[in-house]
Amino acid sequence: MDYILPIVLGYLIGSIPSGLVLCQVFGYGDIRTIGSGNIGATNVLRAGNKTLALVTLLLDSGKGAIAVVIVSLFINSGMGLLTGLAAIIGHCYPVWLKFKGGKGVATTLGTLLAAVPLAGVAACLTWLLVAFTTKISSLSALIAMAVAPVVVFFVYGAAPAFVCVLISALVFWKHRANIQRLMKGEEPKISFKKKESQ
Repeated sequence: MDYILPIVLGYLIGSIPSGLVLCQVFGYGDIRTIGSGNIGATNVLRAGNKTLALVTLLLDSGKGAIAVVIVSLFINSGMGLLTGLAAIIGHCYPVWLKFKGGKGVATTLGTLLAAVPLAGVAACLTWLLVAFTTKISSLSALIAMAVAPVVVFFVYGAAPAFVCVLISALVFWKHRANIQRLMKGEEPKISFKKKESQ
């Protein structure tokens, strides 16, 4: 019973579709009809608003971090990372959107920063390095998710590392189509520069 409340709370916090709500509020329509159809920050960036994409990234990251902090402080201090996993599942499979959500990268980074900070920093730095080098968001995420469990294992121990492996496995699963495109050399790149008018 002690596990139910943190997991349910984490799922509900994670299931808030930040990108979808922001795009609708600011007149970009249904983000699911744009680009990849994803509700995350990368697809919001494809919609053409870098500021909105940044806000989406912060909010989606915040969902994982807030879930971890609330549960760790007020419910069960040992349930932080597992609650973060629940938040990531909520983001990826939100009940409000017929279980069709995002890919969990931002929520994962927020979870790691709050629950296992050194691993979170390592994952964020890895994402930034690969993103600015390759301009491929999915590859950046996948490499960051591969690095995180290793750091967790050596710094925080085997039990948190096991939960982190589950988190990384979920993110890899959500990126399976991206992995296929990466193998074919067909994965689209992201641009950090403002598009020139033609």
